[in-house]
Amino acid sequence: MNLQHLKIDHSWTLFLDRDGVVNRRIVDDYVKSWEQFEFLPGVVDALKRFHEIFGRIIVVSNQQGVGKGLMNEADVRSIHQRMMEEVDRGGGKIDAVFYSPHLHSDRSVMRKPNIGMALKARKQFPDIHFNQSVMAGDSVSDMIFGKRLRMKTVLISQDAEPARIHPQHIDYLYPDLISLANAL
Repeated sequence: MNLQHLKIDHSWTLFLDRDGVVNRRIVDDYVKSWEQFEFLPGVVDALKRFHEIFGRIIVVSNQQGVGKGLMNEADVRSIHQRMMEEVDRGGGKIDAVFYSPHLHSDRSVMRKPNIGMALKARKQFPDIHFNQSVMAGDSVSDMIFGKRLRMKTVLISQDAEPARIHPQHIDYLYPDLISLANAL
């Protein structure tokens, strides 16, 4: 089934994970500065297309490196500011970025798959309706986050195995954001 049957318009919200979806994930490490941030191929074009379709685009990102003391919140905010500026320059828009600096062991409501970041987003944008939202991420945790809120979920992965193992959490599978954008 493809996403076109959903009739997505400006009343819909797109939630995106960051590392591994918007930018290249650093294996066994964290993006700690703008110099380490690298958009994945096609992402800026995809965000331009999403801006034409969705009413809001929200990034929700676990940033455990802060909790580990490998970077601070000012570093994360600076990366997000530059990311949003680059997307704007490319004709797209990210309306807001929410992140959790908490360690996995903290069990914070703000850390995905818990829904705190989505509730914070809806507090800032009261017109968000989770049943008219899409969550695109590269982990099962992202998919659980979306499903807990009754969003449509899109796994961004070259590997179809998670979709076979967790079909209850994953509605759609695309290899990258530009493929998702082209499907809309």
